[in-house]
Amino acid sequence: MSLARLPESTAATRAALQRVAVHVLARRRSAVTGKFGLRATPGGFGTPAFGPEHEVVRVAGPYLVRERTGGSSETATLDLRSATLSQAADLAEVDLAQPFAAGDDTPPVGDPEVALGVDGDAAAALATWLAFGWRALDTVVAELGTAAAPSVVQLWPEHFDAGVDVAAAPGRRVNLGASPGDGFSAEPYLYVGPWDADRPGDPSFWNAPFGAVLAYDELRGEAEPDAAARAFLLRGVRLLGAGG
Repeated sequence: MSLARLPESTAATRAALQRVAVHVLARRRSAVTGKFGLRATPGGFGTPAFGPEHEVVRVAGPYLVRERTGGSSETATLDLRSATLSQAADLAEVDLAQPFAAGDDTPPVGDPEVALGVDGDAAAALATWLAFGWRALDTVVAELGTAAAPSVVQLWPEHFDAGVDVAAAPGRRVNLGASPGDGFSAEPYLYVGPWDADRPGDPSFWNAPFGAVLAYDELRGEAEPDAAARAFLLRGVRLLGAGG
C-alpha cells in the first residue's frame, strides 16, 4: 500500500476530526455504555455497534454518519466541511454542555458554533493512514499470538491514536500504536512505547522520549511500507523481550 503526500490542511482537519471523535462519537457511546474506545471503520473511524438500537456513529471521509439497525433500519448523515460541532452533536443526540473526559489530555469542546471546516482530501489521507496503522497493529498482534496477551486494538479519542499493548516478556508490557500526528510530531508516525524506562539493544532505535517512532515520510520512502511498519513494531517488541 502506498502512502501519498499529506495535504497542507491535514493538521487543521485532524484537530477538527479529533473534536468530533471525542465530543460526538465517544460521548455518545459513553452515554449508552460507559465505554468510549473507537475503531477504524470504512473511510475513517467510528464506534463499534452499541446499545439496543445496534447504533454506530462514524466519520466517513468528510461526513458524519449515524446508523441504527435495532428496530428499524435508519441512517442520518452530516457534511463536516460546513457543519458545526453543535450540529454534529445534535445528529448524535449528545449534550456538549455536560462534562466529559476521555483522559487527562481530552481536547476542549471549543466554540461549537464555528464551522468545523473539515477538508475532504485531508480526511481521506487521515483515513488511509488509520487503515494502514490498524492493519500493521493487527498483523503484529496476530504474529505475536496469545502468548503476548494482547489487549484490544482501539482508537483512543484522547490522543486520537490507534493503539494496543502486548507483553514483550514476562512482567514487561509495551504500547504499540499509530498516531495521525500530535504535539510531538506534526506528521503521522508509528510508535513503540515501553511501560518502563529500560531501552535495551540498539540505542539508535530508541529515538523518542517515550520510546521509538517511525515517521510517515520514512514509511513513504519504503518500497513496501506495510512490511516496514511490521518490521519496526516487531523489532521494538523483540528488543524489549531480549532485554527483559
